[in-house]
Amino acid sequence: MKAVNFARKTAAGFTLVELMIVIAIIGILATIAMPYYQDYMARSKFGAALAEVAGGKVGFDTRTMDGEAIKAPEDAGLPAADKPTANCKFGATAASLTCTMVAGPASVKDQTITLERDPATGAWSCKAATVPQKLIGQKGVCQGKA
Repeated sequence: MKAVNFARKTAAGFTLVELMIVIAIIGILATIAMPYYQDYMARSKFGAALAEVAGGKVGFDTRTMDGEAIKAPEDAGLPAADKPTANCKFGATAASLTCTMVAGPASVKDQTITLERDPATGAWSCKAATVPQKLIGQKGVCQGKA
C-alpha cells in the first residue's frame, strides 16, 4: 500500500498590525485630501453660479440697447428672484445682475456675485467681495476677497 502525503498549507492573510498600518495610512491621506476637496467643490459651485448669472448679460444688453429699464432679473431673461435655481437666487438693478449662491460649501454658500455693466463702454466687470480669490481663479475672471 502506498503512503499518502498530506501537505499542510500555512495560513495566509494579513496580520492585525498590517491592517492597522493600512488603516492609518488611509486616515492620513483622507486628512490631507479633505481640504483640497472642499476647495474643489467651492470652486465648482462658484463657476456654476457665475455661468448662470452671466447668461443674463445678453438679455440685459438687449433690453438696455432698446432703451428699456432693467428692474428685475426676469427682465434680463433670468429666473425671478423668488424662483432660485440649484446654484443662484438672482437679482437685478439698472446697472447690475447679482447671484446669491444657494447651498454648496460654507465658503461660498449665501455669498453674492455681482456683474456690473459700465453704461459708457458697455464693459462688464465681476465682483464677489466676500469670496476668497483662491476659490474664484485669476483676477481677470472675477475680483474676490484677497
